[in-house]
Amino acid sequence: MIGVLGAGAFGTALAVCFAKAGHSVVLWGRDVATMARAHDIRRLPRLPDVMLPASIMPTADVGDLTRCDVLILAVPMQQLNTLLSSLPLHPRCAVAACKGVDLSTLRGPTEVVAGALPDSIPAIISGPSFAADIARGLPTALSLGCADDAAGQHLQSALSTPTLRLYRTTDVVGVELGGALKNVIAIACGAAIGAGLGESARAALMTRGMAEMLRLAPALGARPETLMGLSGLGDLALTCASTQSRNFALGLAIGGNTPRPTATTEGAATAEAALRLAARHGVEMPITEVVAALVGGQASVEDAVRHLLDRDLTEE
Repeated sequence: MIGVLGAGAFGTALAVCFAKAGHSVVLWGRDVATMARAHDIRRLPRLPDVMLPASIMPTADVGDLTRCDVLILAVPMQQLNTLLSSLPLHPRCAVAACKGVDLSTLRGPTEVVAGALPDSIPAIISGPSFAADIARGLPTALSLGCADDAAGQHLQSALSTPTLRLYRTTDVVGVELGGALKNVIAIACGAAIGAGLGESARAALMTRGMAEMLRLAPALGARPETLMGLSGLGDLALTCASTQSRNFALGLAIGGNTPRPTATTEGAATAEAALRLAARHGVEMPITEVVAALVGGQASVEDAVRHLLDRDLTEE
């Protein structure tokens, strides 16, 4: 049995995907009334057009998750540590489905999982995916990072479905940082488009943003080739070019000087966390620096553009 912790759009989509593939799924959300209603009407607010299959049990009782050998953690990165520390859960495998770096500890999702659930094998899934596509059964491919390759093989087999294909790697850090850092670059690209800077500017930001990702990730132990895969380049291409991306949408609002979206946007906190990690390891990340300033209101888009264009010329 598969458990999904978090009944937001992505958690719900994964639950639906696994259920359609023949799994029994326990889907946990913190709001009692919402989950009770979902049990009756077979729908959840974040994906209102998607019917929950009969093999999904919506619940607000965390005790229902204790029967699950595999637990998918589909909650915001900045809430992961607090939530896991408060829940009496001991799954065999705990798979993070969030993207980011914990601001208080500068740890990635699997490190947070290992600290909170020491008896569980930590893993992570990440890559180019929108919840609506997964729920509709559209073809999606993700990276599965697990340092224990035997456990990774088990998870790859258990969680792959006819429409969700998982590619396995032991480079957990690479999968984590690809998924986290691309959100920062997506905010930059959204700001460029929102400010009317054009497609050439977006392409430049994506390319130089990938260069920043490839500087920081290896400094933290990741393999560069992982960043060129689904969780890095693949996700970068998706989130920097679609308004379905929350991070791109945030940048679009900043660049266009319109009200910011209220939904959780992981890249905002990741920009600050990435700068701290970059300083610790002596890595230069100018795009990440201006994104952190834009998100925090310390700079305008005009200031950001001036800062990037006035940098010393250098080799690619």
